[in-house]
Amino acid sequence: MCGIVGVVGNTNATDILIQGLEKLEYRGYDSAGIFVLGGAENHLVKAVGRIAELSVKTAGVEGTTGIGHTRWATHGKPTEDNAHPHRSETGRFVLVHNGVIENYLEIKEEYLAGHHFKGQTDTEIAVHLIGKFAEEDGLSVLEAFKKALHIIRGSYAFALVDSQDPEVIYVAKNKSPLLIGLGNGYNMVCSDAMAMIRETNQYMEIHDQELVIVKADSVEVQDYDGNSRERASYTAELDLSDIGKGTYPYYMLKEIDEQPTVMRKLIQAYTDEAGQVVVDPAIIKAVQGADRIYILAAGTSYHAGFASKKMLEELTDTPVELGISSEWGYGMPLLSKKPLFIFISQSGETADSRQVLVKANELGIPSLTVTNVPGSTLSREANHTMLLHAGPEIAVASTKAYTAQIAALAFLAKAVGEANGNAKAQAFDLIRELSIVAQSIESTLSEKEAIDAKVRELLETTRNAFYIGRGQDYYVAMEASLKLKEISYIQCEGFAAGELKHGTIALIEEGTPVLALLSDPVLANHTRGNIQEVAARGAKVLTIAEENVAKDTDDIVLTTVHPYLSPISMVVPTQLVAYFATLHRGLDVDKPRNLAKSVTVE
Repeated sequence: MCGIVGVVGNTNATDILIQGLEKLEYRGYDSAGIFVLGGAENHLVKAVGRIAELSVKTAGVEGTTGIGHTRWATHGKPTEDNAHPHRSETGRFVLVHNGVIENYLEIKEEYLAGHHFKGQTDTEIAVHLIGKFAEEDGLSVLEAFKKALHIIRGSYAFALVDSQDPEVIYVAKNKSPLLIGLGNGYNMVCSDAMAMIRETNQYMEIHDQELVIVKADSVEVQDYDGNSRERASYTAELDLSDIGKGTYPYYMLKEIDEQPTVMRKLIQAYTDEAGQVVVDPAIIKAVQGADRIYILAAGTSYHAGFASKKMLEELTDTPVELGISSEWGYGMPLLSKKPLFIFISQSGETADSRQVLVKANELGIPSLTVTNVPGSTLSREANHTMLLHAGPEIAVASTKAYTAQIAALAFLAKAVGEANGNAKAQAFDLIRELSIVAQSIESTLSEKEAIDAKVRELLETTRNAFYIGRGQDYYVAMEASLKLKEISYIQCEGFAAGELKHGTIALIEEGTPVLALLSDPVLANHTRGNIQEVAARGAKVLTIAEENVAKDTDDIVLTTVHPYLSPISMVVPTQLVAYFATLHRGLDVDKPRNLAKSVTVE
């Protein structure tokens, strides 16, 4: 849940490391640091807080090789002592690490008696272990690293340097993402291609339990037993201009505003010149061969799966079940005879989902990853991939990736349904309907000031709030409540409106904010009955309704869209609700406390 950068063989090493860490800020972190060598002297610099503070402290630091890290605390509090990079007992070896070392206490007790530790991290124990094998036991650096890797259990991405040798960075990974960036006369290490896209668009992936020796003019990949592995490079499809905020005050607002464009990009990506939906025939065949679709995801992506469930079932004639990846990783339920796993992940690096994918691959279960990041771990390791074409999403709170996930699954459902001769799929004019969705979103975005005014009155000082809805609106309520709680820190829950009287209504009191979602003509009146129930108990209600069910008293009215796609347009005003509520409470919209963009540890 943090970021690694490294560079070898470039006199601008410090600048490359700092800008790389800046590009990884979106992943979430609480401290950062770099180690630079190859100049007149070696420099280890750390800071708690933002990269800007680290940048000030590294003024004048020069060298040709270095490693850097943004840390999100797992073992030990966010302090400079616990910040990476960490040094070995003598200070000769320096290490950065993403992941969690499961047996770090056993290692400390068995191998490191008498060693002195500055912090409380598992990473510091790992670098001490490498240092012991090299300096106390007399092994070469490479052999010491290999020996440590055979002992260490857990998830990790390591970048190691020897302060006596500025010509090489040693790299290894297991379960945590890490890439090699290939430069012109120098090479790089990063946990996300975005970190080094200013320097290169050529990358080499590292597989689990591989060790890489990175020099300025060479990259050698081998397994832990020293056997060489051949590995071709690939081109990262990222545009540096897409990563900046431009004139926006926050990435989140920029990404909310980009959603109409994303809908149109998806239309371009998944249709041909004749206007026909085009999805990889191998993916269509995989879905056709399944007797049940299992969607595995976490957080916002999990909600996107729910929002797509009815559409997938009705258009593909295949039952769909949802699973929380972190639960399935340790308790996979009884499966159907011919399952298909669909993994939804914005980053394609979600550790919990990857754990399930590894098991699926072992069992021979076909898999499809729906992700925003080409070349990501889930994309590489699944049988098939569908891309979201949403462009980089930097804000921790996902917006455009969520709506793109539903739209991408709509193309999948339409393509499979047409191949099956499903009448509903054939009648579903997805291109036209997505175009209407894009127009609906644009209309909502034009009402920012009105939404802002309603949010200030309703949520500026509240401690808690509720979203309610039925059917598809319930699934939107789940995502809307997550968006509000994760950035504004308002305790918020999304409920099926009919469940209020089965317990939750006990929490409604004078002034409690309740935001009601209404888009389904069959269910809207039932939800309005629930609105009356909470209003009678003193709740302050804000209604968001599509035109087909709207009344004059509704607060936010949206253009009516196809029921399969209503979760896309219905969620947009709730994204703005969360954004403005956070602003009015004086909080950082893009970087909420305790959260990371990519959850790369279990």
